[in-house]
Amino acid sequence: MSIFTGSGVAIVTPFNKDLSINYDKLRNLIDFQIENGTDSIVICGTTGEASTMTDAEQLECIRVAVEQTAKRVPVIAGTGSNDTSHGIELSKNAAQLGADALLQVTPYYNKTTQKGLIEHFTDIAKSVDIPIVLYNVPGRTGLNIAPKTAAELSKIDNIVAIKEASGNISQVAELVKRCEGRLDLYSGNDDQIVPILSLGGLGVISVVANILPQETHNIVDYYLQGKTKESLELQIKMLDLINSLFVEVNPIPVKAALSLMGSKYDSGICRKPLTTMEDAHIELLSNQMKAYGII
Repeated sequence: MSIFTGSGVAIVTPFNKDLSINYDKLRNLIDFQIENGTDSIVICGTTGEASTMTDAEQLECIRVAVEQTAKRVPVIAGTGSNDTSHGIELSKNAAQLGADALLQVTPYYNKTTQKGLIEHFTDIAKSVDIPIVLYNVPGRTGLNIAPKTAAELSKIDNIVAIKEASGNISQVAELVKRCEGRLDLYSGNDDQIVPILSLGGLGVISVVANILPQETHNIVDYYLQGKTKESLELQIKMLDLINSLFVEVNPIPVKAALSLMGSKYDSGICRKPLTTMEDAHIELLSNQMKAYGII
């Protein structure tokens, strides 16, 4: 039940000036991504600001993504929650709307134990018949998926992959060992695409792909073709730009970057509590984009 190989963009959600969702712009951004090498659209994730959406908005974004993508690439819908019953409801609705897979983040704030993680993800997985991608991002949720837990969850038929954003390469190696090929591995950090590929990863769910879709795809493609030197060179070439996209909380910088690219890409500002980017950081980001030749 592998979902994709390559670069899945954690796509931004474009907003109008009144902070309503600009669905026309979302359609345009999806086309831009697919036309420039992106291998999967990941809608309503962290970068998509799903945490600020109503359920109706979230499901409409998923519907639009499915419709606009038109099966050209898979659509992975973020339907995670810290309330298991809410996660089940969102997941069922997303599956009915035609999502190809679901991204399930670990519960946040109330968190849980590792036993609770197994029960939470198992209940959600059993409520749908499409693939599940686990999302491990302890820096945001305060909760880590232990390798032993991932291995247990990998025994469930439709839990097929994990987006690893712990930053802990040693832990990822242990996860790969314990899962014995039952979980596809994707990097959740743009600065660790090559290291994750070296551990058997199939690609990345990426922020930088919002502005460099083809190059992000190429990092993975080169590596899997055996062109490891070219893959590493591109990873290193992009590193300063990647770092500039995380000088403030994601997706503040990437939305600023899209606005610097012009009106065709401008996706507005973030909903509060995220704010506009500080001037000094905009200058840093702009300089890195100029150095790379994006603007």
